[in-house]
Amino acid sequence: MSDGETMVQTEIVFDGSRFLLAQDQDVEELRRRIEAATKTGGTFVDMVVVGNRAISVLITPTTQVTISVSSVAYDPRDTGDVDFPYSGFYDAL
Repeated sequence: MSDGETMVQTEIVFDGSRFLLAQDQDVEELRRRIEAATKTGGTFVDMVVVGNRAISVLITPTTQVTISVSSVAYDPRDTGDVDFPYSGFYDAL
């Protein structure tokens, strides 16, 4: 990680399960896909999270979703490229 550099990190919570979105994720477009999925009986919504891992979350009309943003230390590995995953939170352990 670089000293002094920061980046915006977006956390998304689905019914209590927390994920940090990869840097290349378009949050506004993801919000639209989540909102559209709530109008169906249930639809999977795909995204890439920190660690460059692809995930799919089943969104239903009763799914509770919270999105928050914060400024964190810059991490050049957080590219959103699922061909180059890394451990994210667990690198420090």
